[in-house]
Amino acid sequence: MKKRSLIAALGAALLGLPGLAGAQPAWPQRPVTMIIPFAAGGPTDVLARALTEPMTRELGQPVVAENVTGAGGTIGAARVAAARPDGYTLLLGNIGLATSVALYRRLPYDPAGFETIGLITPVPMTLIARPGLPAQTLPELLAWARQRGSEVNLAHAGIGSASHLCATLLRSITRIPMTTVVFRGTAPVMTEMMAGRIDLTCDQTTNAMPYIQDGRVKAYAVTTAERLAALPDVATMAEGGLPDLQVTIWHGLYAPHGTPAAVVERIARALQATLRDETVGRRLADLGSAPEPQERVTPAAHRAMLDAEIARWRPILQAAGEFAD
Repeated sequence: MKKRSLIAALGAALLGLPGLAGAQPAWPQRPVTMIIPFAAGGPTDVLARALTEPMTRELGQPVVAENVTGAGGTIGAARVAAARPDGYTLLLGNIGLATSVALYRRLPYDPAGFETIGLITPVPMTLIARPGLPAQTLPELLAWARQRGSEVNLAHAGIGSASHLCATLLRSITRIPMTTVVFRGTAPVMTEMMAGRIDLTCDQTTNAMPYIQDGRVKAYAVTTAERLAALPDVATMAEGGLPDLQVTIWHGLYAPHGTPAAVVERIARALQATLRDETVGRRLADLGSAPEPQERVTPAAHRAMLDAEIARWRPILQAAGEFAD
């Protein structure tokens, strides 16, 4: 080995030893921003707020949630994609990251290009309606909607949102020509529904649960194979005659492409510990959900889920012919 190469190699080895001046400081050294690509008060926001405090304890630095809304979550995702890949800017995304591939023809980022950190929670959806709607069961609701057709208002929180995906499946399966009403976020949908100006929407249980429990909206069916323990009186879609309408809105944590593997693993460990926290588990149970099993709170499991969901939703959404741009 040449003398210059030997000196360089020895220098690199010495810099890797702990305690030397050239050693990198432990991560994190400052607050971490968790971007929520949807409006405050919405289901993804509710989930994020349940995670930030325990993750702050695990990381030893504040984890600060910031809502960056618009364009079905793509504006917030673009912010994270363009951020420095140092682990200090993260994205709390949902299934919409996978579906954006088919819904947006000109995305400023590659949805599959993020560094996956771990899955968080699978959230079922619930078909809900304004409190004064006369139907009492899902079959009665479908009969009522078929009689009225385009007079029925079906709201969602923007193309690419979880409620949009559920609404797309509902219209496709039932073939009822309901009128779609698009809002920017879930919160205004709920406001208009409680006021009686919107007939129907699909919403994630993490958001809809308190409204259902106190009677501000009516619940007709959940989009899971089994009834939910938190809503035992609400039938499944299959029980109501729509067995193909099953949607689970999974959530995951992402970092910009190129974030060092050691930082990704550090965040993943913090997320795993957060989801083992009993307080977080109780909070998710109250919202009709549960933490993902620990083996799914990993970068590899999250990557597999993202790739599979991109492949699943692309043909469904292309067949619907709806684009967000």
